[in-house]
Amino acid sequence: MSNLDAAFHDLARRRWRIAIALTAAMVAVYFGFILLVAYNKPLLARLVAPGLSLGILLGALVIVLSWILTLVYVRWANTHYDRALHDLRAGGRP
Repeated sequence: MSNLDAAFHDLARRRWRIAIALTAAMVAVYFGFILLVAYNKPLLARLVAPGLSLGILLGALVIVLSWILTLVYVRWANTHYDRALHDLRAGGRP
């Protein structure tokens, strides 16, 4: 395997590592929320403010967290992955 192939495989490995970590974080948050809905409804029914229950607040936070994790991946891809891929295409080392 040439140095370029090794560098490409290393870059692919880094991309998979970040993708799996962010996916695992999202799955943990989502299934944690679903488990709360299934097994602790009284907790989620508590009012945080008039007309706002803890369940609604946590559901909205799950959605916002998914946007944040997507932003983290996009920023990582734009600053690290794309630059390293450009360097590899140019024949250099990332």
